[in-house]
Formats: sequence, C-alpha cells, structure tokens
Amino acid sequence: MSLADRIQQHFQDSAAAKLAALAAMAAPIEAATRRMVASLKAGGKVMACGNGGSAADSQHFAAELLNRFEKERPPLAAIALTTDTSTLTSIANDYRYEDVFAKQVQALGKAGDVLLAISTSGNSPNVIEAIHTAHARGVAVVALTGRNGGKIAALLGPGDVHLCVPAERTARIQEVHLLTIHCLCDGIDALILGETQ
Repeated sequence: MSLADRIQQHFQDSAAAKLAALAAMAAPIEAATRRMVASLKAGGKVMACGNGGSAADSQHFAAELLNRFEKERPPLAAIALTTDTSTLTSIANDYRYEDVFAKQVQALGKAGDVLLAISTSGNSPNVIEAIHTAHARGVAVVALTGRNGGKIAALLGPGDVHLCVPAERTARIQEVHLLTIHCLCDGIDALILGETQ
C-alpha cells in the first residue's frame, strides 16, 4: 500500500467511525450536555481529566468553556486536572500516580459539579480513582470512553452519563472523542445562549 493510499484509508476509516458512532452516542451526548449546563447554571463547574491524548482533550475542552467555543458568551467554570505539573508530580511522588486526579477532585469538587473522565480504554487507574472520589463528593460523572467502556462502564451510576465510542482502534476512538467534545461545547453554548431547548 502506498503512502497516499494509507492517508486516504485513514480519512475513510475516520469518517466511517464517526458515522457509526452517531446512533449510539447522540442521545448520551445530549444528556451529558444538559447535565453540564445544569451544573454551570447552578454555579457549579466541570472538571476534566485523562492521560496522554485524553489529557490534551481535557485541556481542549476546558479552554473552550473557560474562554469560548465559536460564539461570544461569558466564561464558563471549567478546569483541566491535567495541567499543573507541580501538583501532578508531587502527588505521584508522595503518594501514587493513581491519585493524581482523585486528590484534585477531593480538593476542588463539590456536590453539583461534573467530572468529564476521559479514557479510550475505560481502564485508566487514575481516571477510575477520580470517578470513585467524584461519587464520594456528590460530583456527577460524564465518562468518555471507547471499545466496551472497560472497567469504567461498571462504575457508573444512574446519575452519570456514559459516552462510549463503538470502535476498537485508539486513533479512531480519539477522533470521535474530539468530535464529541465539540458537540458538547456547541450544545452548552446553544443552551446557555438560549438558541435551543
């Protein structure tokens, strides 16, 4: 297969993964959007966490809410728990890497907040610990996963929302995660600005 063919295949596979995810994810994305807006309108915040590419997605999501997505509106309370290297490294060094997000949720999370927990496999130990802590603090969880949802799928309760990409390849899951984040941001703006119900 030529390099040009490989590139074309990536585009075709990405488009197919997104279209295949639509039926399974549209309703949960709407539910997650409404949950986040309810929190924000009540004075809550959205915290986001993940590892690697999912850490970058956490930052991307928080930046779109705190600054703006595509339209002018007041800043929204959002924080990526992946960005403070002093906090991350001190927790990992003094305790365990599994605690790097959980301790932040314990310190910053309050009842009515939302945690966006991102893990392509659904098995990231530090994201799982953050979910346990969120539940203990009365923080709702929106889990953004892939494949079959991994261990995270079994942790979610009736007040949580699971956004699970029905794909196997990490790259395809991450591409749908980015589209999902943009759908969340657009939906949040539309509801906050009264453009939709």
